[in-house]
Amino acid sequence: MRIIVVGCGKVGRTIVERLSGEGHDIAVIDTDSDVITDVTDNFDVMGVVGNGASYSVLKEAGIEDTNLLIAVTDSDELNLLCCLFAKKAGDCSTVARVRNPLYNDEIGYIREELGLSMTINPERAAASEISRLLRFPSAIKIDTFARGRVELLQFVIPQGSILDNCSLTELGSRVKAEVLVCAVQRRGEVVIPGGSFVLHAGDTASVIAEPSHARNFFSKIGVEIHRVANTMIVGGGTIAYYLAKQLLSYGIGVKIIEKDRSRCEWLSQNLPKAIIINGDGTDQDILMEEGIETCESFVTLTGIDEENIFLSLFAQQCNQSAKVITKTNRISIDTIIDRLNLGSMIHPKNITAESIIRYARAMQNSLGSNVETLYYIVEGKAEALEFAIHNEPSVVNIPLAKLHTKDNVLIACIIRNGKSILPNGQTSIEEGDSVIIVTTHKGFGDIKDILEK
Repeated sequence: MRIIVVGCGKVGRTIVERLSGEGHDIAVIDTDSDVITDVTDNFDVMGVVGNGASYSVLKEAGIEDTNLLIAVTDSDELNLLCCLFAKKAGDCSTVARVRNPLYNDEIGYIREELGLSMTINPERAAASEISRLLRFPSAIKIDTFARGRVELLQFVIPQGSILDNCSLTELGSRVKAEVLVCAVQRRGEVVIPGGSFVLHAGDTASVIAEPSHARNFFSKIGVEIHRVANTMIVGGGTIAYYLAKQLLSYGIGVKIIEKDRSRCEWLSQNLPKAIIINGDGTDQDILMEEGIETCESFVTLTGIDEENIFLSLFAQQCNQSAKVITKTNRISIDTIIDRLNLGSMIHPKNITAESIIRYARAMQNSLGSNVETLYYIVEGKAEALEFAIHNEPSVVNIPLAKLHTKDNVLIACIIRNGKSILPNGQTSIEEGDSVIIVTTHKGFGDIKDILEK
């Protein structure tokens, strides 16, 4: 598929890296020639220096033969204009990043009037992910499927847990909860486990279940399931605004520390129920004064990764019971961060890339199934995908035990008529189902991709 990406910042570069790895023909547009040189040197893509809202620049990038244009510059208005011009010039599908809260209530109208295929708001999506974690603080990552009916939760098995030295065949009798362990990370390696696999303390396990069953499971293994009552946020940017708005609606107390006075005034006007502190969140004295030792959760949302990391480490020293969430943008340093045990990590650009790649895969697959949801799990070493089954005889009405699936592929859950099914070998996929697959393979765009050729 031919794709144009306008804007090669953090988000744009991540999208180019992921899409180029899936074999697409990609052109990138940016006004900065050094940025274009860097991207074209590192990935097999064509680069054009210029304004993505210019018809001549779009034409040079091949807009007339393009299937999908993705506009992710720093300007919402420029992104929308790029998509409008691309739609007129090439009649391709268009995706725009729109971040400003000003457009939040109007996004449906904007999408319809400009003929956009999709809009993405990385900050709002990141805030939603953080909000889920604060409502279920024992998990280090929570992904949702089937419009929230099914959750995939990652957690670290603690020392002394009932799960330590428990095989998956014993799990049902030992815990008596309707969950399925679908991926385990141990010493950097990811396994799609079978029934004989034995869990150990320190493993990062991913389990899939309905929300109520997930809570029952965590309760039975002795893990805290109650949402936090309050949170302290350092950094008052757009993510902090969206997050505070969501948390306040759930009755969770919010305190934001922001050093820019004018931003504090804006936050005070738009979040009247939140406590806004004008101060430097990296100042340990201020953090102590504002109650870092007693808060139930601590979220670092400054624009500097190093600040966020050190703040999270300080929070863990002061308050070992607090849920700590750390935002970082440079995923390349994750191997170092993993050794620090910083709690939950949030990468806004990854969330954006997941949404756009899901859409790109759905565009190019067959009529038999569509990618409805896509998440990179266990640090991007595996994928969890939700497929909607329309008309696919190669997988429908065949017991799963007789489906010849590839190695490292797990059919984790089937959603049928709004009900989730944790399948066994006798279960069959039916037309109209949604099917959740977990795999270490990359690039699945069709349910048929799970089968051996």
